[in-house]
Amino acid sequence: MQPRISSLADRPDMLERVVGMADSWPEFVIQDLVGAAHYPRIATELPEYVLFAEDERGEVVASAFSVPFALGAEGRGELPAGGWDTVLTWAFSDLRRGVRPDTVSAISVSVAPHAQGRGLSAVMLSAMRDNARARGFSEVVAPVRPNAKHLEPHTPIEEYAHRVRPDGLPQDPWLRVHARAGATIDSVAPASMTVAASLAHWRRWTGLPFDTEGDIEVPGGLVPVRCEPARGYAVYVEPNVWMRHRSSPLVSAGQEV
Repeated sequence: MQPRISSLADRPDMLERVVGMADSWPEFVIQDLVGAAHYPRIATELPEYVLFAEDERGEVVASAFSVPFALGAEGRGELPAGGWDTVLTWAFSDLRRGVRPDTVSAISVSVAPHAQGRGLSAVMLSAMRDNARARGFSEVVAPVRPNAKHLEPHTPIEEYAHRVRPDGLPQDPWLRVHARAGATIDSVAPASMTVAASLAHWRRWTGLPFDTEGDIEVPGGLVPVRCEPARGYAVYVEPNVWMRHRSSPLVSAGQEV
């Protein structure tokens, strides 16, 4: 059964259920300070860019958050090396100053853990693109977090992002969903998200001792965390992959990866 997709602008009564949906993000990822400051604002200040899917029982099983921003504004023009953090900052700066947006950036597509494996990520990505087009935008960009990169955190992101299967599609499953929808790789955002915290925080988030100087692999990390025991902190700088969705026809939402 196809899920029912709505926006928070159309159904504001669903706010708590949408933002409270269980997800599978690693705990440390949601500690990014830029994201923590801006991500919750999307649902309340830009509800027309928050989509959600309900199953036949009315349970929220997936969500898609995006933001409009002015890529063509003075001093911009190119997708930022700061990726997710920078585009969130741009979007809310533009909103505050009344700058007219020209592009929509995907921010997240989340599927409830019990509903994963049903192709909902592709459904929500297509819905996000439809929503942007309906609002007059010809392009959607996405700072993509490759969802299998954590299996090889020491592989350079440039190498990983451009790996393809024999059929020419990306090897990474989430990059492949975007590619099936017509997106192409624009660039790598080497510092898309930064989490700097005390060793005590990292121990709590990961269950690891964080008592050795150097690079520490953590579950769910796309790259290792740099640990500095003598200084009492550790830093994670996550790369993402910028992908551009031009205004080409969408693939079928039911297409599998």
